[in-house]
Amino acid sequence: MTYRILFLIGISFFLTGQIILTKGNDFVYNQEPIDFAHWFLLFGVVLLIPQIVSFPKKIFSYIGIPLTLIGIVGIIGMCVLDFIWWSFPNEEMRVEFTKHISQVPSIWKPFITIGPSSKVFNLGLLILSLNYLEKGKIGIVILLIANLILWHIIPTPFRLVFGYALTLISFSIIFFKTNEGIARG
Repeated sequence: MTYRILFLIGISFFLTGQIILTKGNDFVYNQEPIDFAHWFLLFGVVLLIPQIVSFPKKIFSYIGIPLTLIGIVGIIGMCVLDFIWWSFPNEEMRVEFTKHISQVPSIWKPFITIGPSSKVFNLGLLILSLNYLEKGKIGIVILLIANLILWHIIPTPFRLVFGYALTLISFSIIFFKTNEGIARG
């Protein structure tokens, strides 16, 4: 049960980071004393890990756990790079840093191209939710809709906020409306 609560707190933190990011880069770069947006994202995904590795040992977990963990690594790397951008005192330095790292595929592709899009992360979560197909159908359908929003298939303003709000709702339903979800971890 503790891991599930940490997981839901983690999704809530991740959602909070997304809400802060909707205020724009200028707002984010002017946050003091830290980059709150990306710290919320970072703490959010880290809090997911205990539950991610504790999902039932079913076929869906063997696919979903690695995908979700790869997505988490991408998000963590993206946050680290965003902390560096935030640390620069002016836009010229940020542009220069961007020019440099965009030429390094081993950094740019996993942490900028893949990290922020989080398609791997969200696909992993969706696959993990299938462990509860018998008793968690409503939550899984909500998570599918969340993924369609997050993947730009259903166009929505503030898609990341709506997508992760639905993700939080879906896992709340899955964990607390299924006997198996409450009985484990």
